[in-house]
Amino acid sequence: MHAYQRTRLAVLAATVLLAVTVASGQQPPTLSPAGTIPVLESYLEALRLQSGIPGMSATVLRDGVVIWEKGYGFQDVSARLRATPDTPYLVGDMAETLASVLLLQCVEQRRLALDEPFRRYAIDGIDGDATLRQILSHTPPEPAAVPFAYNPDRYAQLTAAMEWCAPQPYRKSVAHRLLNRLAMKDSVPGTDLQDPAFVLPEGLFEAKELDDYRRVLARLAVPYKVDGKGRAERNDLPGLPINATGGLVSTVRDLAQFDRALDAFDLIAEETLAAAWSPAAERGGVFSPMGLGWFVQPYKGERLVWHFGYIQNAYSSLILKIPARHVTFILLANGDGLSGPFQLQSGDVTRSLFASLFLRLAI
Repeated sequence: MHAYQRTRLAVLAATVLLAVTVASGQQPPTLSPAGTIPVLESYLEALRLQSGIPGMSATVLRDGVVIWEKGYGFQDVSARLRATPDTPYLVGDMAETLASVLLLQCVEQRRLALDEPFRRYAIDGIDGDATLRQILSHTPPEPAAVPFAYNPDRYAQLTAAMEWCAPQPYRKSVAHRLLNRLAMKDSVPGTDLQDPAFVLPEGLFEAKELDDYRRVLARLAVPYKVDGKGRAERNDLPGLPINATGGLVSTVRDLAQFDRALDAFDLIAEETLAAAWSPAAERGGVFSPMGLGWFVQPYKGERLVWHFGYIQNAYSSLILKIPARHVTFILLANGDGLSGPFQLQSGDVTRSLFASLFLRLAI
């Protein structure tokens, strides 16, 4: 990120947070359309513009109900197509949260164990000395002194673990167990499905399913590379397969469906979710900022649960939950500005100006 762009964002951050403080006064924030949502709506646009993000979609849920959603900017700048809550984007690393659900279902079914080395299962393409807990939580192998090192390439090995648990291609498990079940109708397990010449295993998807996926991919938000002066240049990507750490296309409305089912314990049991949302490792008195497929951290006496996505010069995403308040904030963008400037892989969501804005208004 260019130095003057960082300065511009820092000045904007100070202005936004001051304005939010003045707007909310000394009263506890009320996250509702009649409360602080209009402030959120306004300053998200300011942050988007200063970050150079061409298009962005956002939603807020409370108690499993969408209380606000909005599209900002353009999903296709040259065609002047506006972004909406139904605009599909590649979500990047945020796909790890769906993989976590699928693998924890395998644990509940006793197909996999959290703390057994993978060599027990003789699965090809995965570190045999590692355990499911270690890879889900990005815990580095011994003798690393720290309990956490974000490594999406290592996490992607869990694709093979899921295919061992459910003997079918990973994308079929994602489609059958999550997308279809939750009526995530604008989500697609891999952008490589757009190519009519792409050969899939026979019977993997019906012709109508493939047609539906291709219709969604035809509306995929155009990815953009943004320079230091905020100028956006189209940056088309090759077709990407889905795996445990990427390749998922979705919308904020579809991710709201996933979030709602998760909070209702429709996907995994309450005790399993509690484990996923607790620090999974500790070394030398230092706790990891990672649970099982989710980041977790304290903030002003609250527990935050979150994840992000980052595809350089193309897409970014953020999901931020405050479980005690039953509130979720989801953002998707067709530039990398939601994540790239903030080093979210370090495990601190408050580095994000977008997250900090939301937290100021929600807590």
